[in-house]
Amino acid sequence: MGTVRKHVIWFVLGLLVQLLAIQVSGFSTKCDQFFGRGVKDLILLCGRIFLLLALLTLIISVTTSWLNSFKSSQVYLKEEEEKNEKRQKLVRKKQQEAQGEKASRYIENVLKPHQEMKLRKLEERFYQMTGETWKLSTGHKLGGDEDLGLENESQTSFETSNREAAKRRNLPKPLTKISPSAEQPTQKEVLNLPEEPPEAAEEVVAVALRCPSGNVLRRRFLKSCSSQVLFDWMKKIGYHTSQYSLSTSFPRRPLEVGGGWSLQDIGITVDTVLNVEEREQSS
Repeated sequence: MGTVRKHVIWFVLGLLVQLLAIQVSGFSTKCDQFFGRGVKDLILLCGRIFLLLALLTLIISVTTSWLNSFKSSQVYLKEEEEKNEKRQKLVRKKQQEAQGEKASRYIENVLKPHQEMKLRKLEERFYQMTGETWKLSTGHKLGGDEDLGLENESQTSFETSNREAAKRRNLPKPLTKISPSAEQPTQKEVLNLPEEPPEAAEEVVAVALRCPSGNVLRRRFLKSCSSQVLFDWMKKIGYHTSQYSLSTSFPRRPLEVGGGWSLQDIGITVDTVLNVEEREQSS
């Protein structure tokens, strides 16, 4: 379109130049003689019309090109703004994701371990103040149908370890040989512990025995049970009363047991930890 307009403009300008040349060169008189006055006026009118068309074409061409350049610049600026906005959004999104990852790593690697360590220290301090440090040690729950197999296995291992410990201590042999008839009642002695009550029952207390090997055994009893049941339990797990005794954790003192005393009578009214200690051998 631009090329066509240029040709039209040059064509119109050429005609105007030719008309002006004819008028100036002195042919006006001859034109009056051959064509008359009306033909001359018609030629001049056509020249003026062509000149006007040339001017209009030039104005339209310049105006159109200017408008197109203005619109194209606006479109280019708008596209650049949209690109910049998208680029900024993408950068902000990446920054937010990076900050989120840093925050999650900080929480996972720093805050959580710090909080867990703080809670563990508070728990240890609490149990030390209440004298229930046995709750911090690892152990297994005794009693119930599901734990019978574990109880039998643990008791067998405890008895084996205790026998080996007794051999290593090289206990002195008795001077008088025990007759087979005297040993027979001991072998036939059967220790029957009362059935372990459910945890939700009333008047139930949990007792834990901390053994010399470091293991902790737990069992539930009724407060009305005889205090002698504690020593029966100790003998059943392999610690005979002739070599071992029971003592309280805090304050540390031997456990006093009477013939007809119950657990409540000797002061065991809440969950308690008892220590299994080896008796001093008389020289």
